[in-house]
Amino acid sequence: MAWCRGWRNPDLAQFDVYVNPQLASREFVPYVLDVQSDLINQLSTRLVMPLSRVGVGESKLPLSLCPPVEIDTESLLVLAHLAAPVPARLLRKPVCSLKHRASELSAAMDAVISGF
Repeated sequence: MAWCRGWRNPDLAQFDVYVNPQLASREFVPYVLDVQSDLINQLSTRLVMPLSRVGVGESKLPLSLCPPVEIDTESLLVLAHLAAPVPARLLRKPVCSLKHRASELSAAMDAVISGF
């Protein structure tokens, strides 16, 4: 693969899970999920959705918006409505991949945009 100007990190992959780079919020949001298309890896940021401990088992938000996931035997909620960009350089080695849940995770982002 040719390296182009502005190329950031070819190892970042859509639906990979990373330790939350924001230490202040890591207690409640231990991980973030990269949802940005691999086609735009040249950007210096990645769009991530937080994986939260808050609300697990008691959330009143629809599962289509906040699907539950399990990371290292811990139940977490994907908070699609709180997706935000983070500097790609802060995302280190992935913990795991949720690519097998790609359609459900993409649907959660669609729920934010279209409402269903």
